[in-house]
Amino acid sequence: RRDAHPMAIMTGVVGAMSAFYHDSTDVSDPWQREVATIRLIAKMPTIAAWAYKFSIGQPFVYPRNDLDYASNFLRMCFSVPAEEYEVNPILSRAMDRIFTLHADHEQNASTSTVRLASSSGANPFACIAAGIACLWGPAHGGANQACLEMLREIGTPDRIPEYIARAKDKNDPFRLMGFGHRVYKNFDPRAIVMKQSADEVLELLGVENNPVLAVAKELEAAALADPYFAEKKLFPNVDFYSGVILEAMGFPTSMFTPIFALSRTVGWISQWKEMIADPQNKIGRPRQLYLGESARDYVDIENR
Repeated sequence: RRDAHPMAIMTGVVGAMSAFYHDSTDVSDPWQREVATIRLIAKMPTIAAWAYKFSIGQPFVYPRNDLDYASNFLRMCFSVPAEEYEVNPILSRAMDRIFTLHADHEQNASTSTVRLASSSGANPFACIAAGIACLWGPAHGGANQACLEMLREIGTPDRIPEYIARAKDKNDPFRLMGFGHRVYKNFDPRAIVMKQSADEVLELLGVENNPVLAVAKELEAAALADPYFAEKKLFPNVDFYSGVILEAMGFPTSMFTPIFALSRTVGWISQWKEMIADPQNKIGRPRQLYLGESARDYVDIENR
């Protein structure tokens, strides 16, 4: 449907690739695995860009072989027939950094999903589709979208002190999205690189006419200058800056997770190839520990 979410489109289309490419679904054949790898990495930007174009009712833009990976994706997203989109190198570099820094990140939910699916011998397209489906969950792939929604809730820079105070109040459920990280207890090293790109992009595109970006810059400055956040190690993370960059580029929040899926495909495939190549690989079977009663007397149904 025309109102389909881009992630719904990506999940379906990537899964459907196994119906088209029968010559690269045999996971026991190293060459077929290599072909599937190239196809997935090469086609994912086109799939993500076309999912976006489809969702907004614009015609598809075909990839160009003379452009690099990030530039090609930006052009396919923002070019229209009446006007050719000229890719700015600052935006292309920022997009490339987003792709690189989101490519892989330890044993997270979607990576675990890909590995579990691959352990059964499922074809690579099905495995990556499973990863995309898992990433779609707001608790996993939606962190940068949640960050932008928070910035919109704050609304204007003059309300930042109010929300800073709420973030410090243990009795207030409000939390600053895009600050701190469950793995990185000091700071997110990826955020250092993303901050550089965020500064470059905002300098290029400006924030004057975008209240969300104006709030983001003021919130970043306020949090970094506040001793409370420094003491708690609540520094801006990669999701904060990537969300700001994608918003500045003109992507709707509905495209944030598809871009994450596009980036993470490289990591998922690397994990998949590592598993399949391991001769000790066996089907995954996560163990459940029963914590209920060890024995119960049988009671006839009419007496229950």
